[in-house]
Amino acid sequence: MSNPLIVKAESQVDRLLSQLSLEQKVGQMTQITITSLLETDQQGKALRPFRIKRPEYLSRYQIGSVLNTPQDDITVREWRDLVSSLQELSSQGKTKIPILYGIDSIHGANYVYGATLFPQPIAQAASWNRELVHKIAQISASETRAAGIPWNFSPSLDIARNPLWPRHWETFGEDVQLASEMGKATVKGYQGESLHGPQQAAACLKHFVGYGAPLSGKDRTPAWIPERQLREIFLPPFQAAIEAGTASIMVNSGQINGIPVHSDPYLLTEVLRGEMGFKGVVLSDWKDIQYLHEYHRVAKNQEDAVKMAIEAGIDMSMVPDDLSFYEKLLSLVRSGQISEARIDESVKRILNMKFQLGLFKQTMFEESHYLSFGSEERAEVSRQAVRESITLLKNEGDILPLPKNARILLTGMAAHAQHILNGGWTHSWQNDNLSVATPRKKTILTAVSEMIGDDLVSYSLGTNFDTNLSTHEAVSLAGEADYVVVCLGEKPYTEFYGNIDNLSLPEAQLRLVEALAETGKPIIAVMVQGRPRLFSRIEPLLDGIIYAYLPGDEGAEVIAETLFGFCNPGGKLPFSYPKHPHNLLPYDHVFADTQSPFGHVYEGPLYPFGFGLSYTSFAYSNLKLSTAKLRQGQELKIRVQVKNTGERAGTEVVQLYLHDKIASIAPALRKLKDFQKIYLEAGEEKTVHFSLTEKDLSFVGRDYKWITETGAFEVMLGDLSEQFEFCG
Repeated sequence: MSNPLIVKAESQVDRLLSQLSLEQKVGQMTQITITSLLETDQQGKALRPFRIKRPEYLSRYQIGSVLNTPQDDITVREWRDLVSSLQELSSQGKTKIPILYGIDSIHGANYVYGATLFPQPIAQAASWNRELVHKIAQISASETRAAGIPWNFSPSLDIARNPLWPRHWETFGEDVQLASEMGKATVKGYQGESLHGPQQAAACLKHFVGYGAPLSGKDRTPAWIPERQLREIFLPPFQAAIEAGTASIMVNSGQINGIPVHSDPYLLTEVLRGEMGFKGVVLSDWKDIQYLHEYHRVAKNQEDAVKMAIEAGIDMSMVPDDLSFYEKLLSLVRSGQISEARIDESVKRILNMKFQLGLFKQTMFEESHYLSFGSEERAEVSRQAVRESITLLKNEGDILPLPKNARILLTGMAAHAQHILNGGWTHSWQNDNLSVATPRKKTILTAVSEMIGDDLVSYSLGTNFDTNLSTHEAVSLAGEADYVVVCLGEKPYTEFYGNIDNLSLPEAQLRLVEALAETGKPIIAVMVQGRPRLFSRIEPLLDGIIYAYLPGDEGAEVIAETLFGFCNPGGKLPFSYPKHPHNLLPYDHVFADTQSPFGHVYEGPLYPFGFGLSYTSFAYSNLKLSTAKLRQGQELKIRVQVKNTGERAGTEVVQLYLHDKIASIAPALRKLKDFQKIYLEAGEEKTVHFSLTEKDLSFVGRDYKWITETGAFEVMLGDLSEQFEFCG
């Protein structure tokens, strides 16, 4: 039975579309950055108060969408005034079609001053908590919509298969199942049951598809992805989010197998529209249609680039600075090179999204809907996200938690730098304006000092990201301390600004730890970074390792809680942590990746996918399968008992892996199929239930189609395993 609301929206869209001129339709397909519409200074930042210098873009050309932030610290009131002024200009056009404003609210409304900022997505994935990620998305949507912005360029469902990639931390990690579950939770959190409401924002999946596997590890560089891997690893998270109802998708800026994705009708039309059933808006990324000529060199000129992209399946161009796309697309249609019927397809999708968001009735909701904006209650959700994501990688001799009366030396680049806790996409694109920060948020130094007292804490910077500044001073102070807490990591970055040629932690930071180790004092490392920088050289020198990812505004307080035992860490790695620079295998590799035919066993990662310690311990027992022979149409029911065998409460992520023993395509040694996060008091035991079906046993075969083969399979939970046979 048809949904009457959808039928009504389609009727409204058809009626409006029939009234539009070609020029108005092409305008709807054009997206312009806000700074191109405003008066700006020499650095391209908008002048305050905001003044629109190109009103005709909205009133005359009926530009369909605007994106980005005009400054680094825009208040809710400034945002609402700005967006309202744009909507007012748009309403002066002949068709009165509202604009669709889009923004990158990837860990909260990170471009709205005073908003609640959460751990970055890679840290959210480390929580392995679907419900928590859903709650984060709900708050992010609400606080973005409070600013009058209804469209969020998130989540990133790129599978991070190259750890050098500078957008690694914007993803949910390297695994298909984990990313799919986190992606679904995020989309549903953003969009709710209906897009038409004051707390909802339209999701935009990024970046279809294969962006997270560049051969060089650098941003926007080519990937080479076999068809089987594309279908088995990179497409499923997008498929899951499409089925969850995502309104839009942004396209991969790079190439796959030599073909820029923005020019690929196979991926954007045949696969995305045809096979995957996506009916929403497909948006280009920043300037990527122009780059088909300037960067990828597959189009002979800009007009050819526009033609390629539209024929491939792009609905809206993030131009972003001028009317070049508008003018060239108009020319292509008038000359008969692109049909107006093709334009109608895209405009219909854009208008439908605007109707679904309710923009034709109300572009701005009353401020009374947003009384919880930036509240302490929401900050507590952020702190809980840090508590559940922070990952204990090493705890030699149970050195952690530290005594609360111990003398502590805090050192390292991340010890007293709040912006490092957030990373990029925070207040500004690169988070490089240190004069802008969320009010009253702590550094690790201030949080630790408040927790145990200033008199017990000493501090020396030691190094910045890659330069020795005061290592000698830090070593001297270590002599007076009981414990050294060294805070290592990366400075904020994103996209090509984060490109690196060496995955190793910079030499200055490694030498700082080596110098501190010579004092003989116990050393605990706190790692604050967006990708797994290599530190195998110093790992044996560290007694404890707390991996904090990019924990956001509330990260310092929870790091302090973890150091002194007020928080029992429960996060698990959403990626494999490499040990060596040229052994970067993801966890779901095959047998031949790790063992040679001559018996040599290759060394694995420093820390495996799914790993994370606790201040308590857990024991698995009584793994039971409902049948030893699974047949087509049946469900395999699995149960296992998990007991907290330690002396304090804690959380455990129960991870279900499957291994196909023999298959026509070399099978992975293990693949994550499901997971549950459970809380156990000391001594408590719970029975955890899972189920698998024939679909869970399937893989992409030699004909590039999903198949399930008969044969033996192994179920793995904790340190237990059981086998069953699929009989077909």
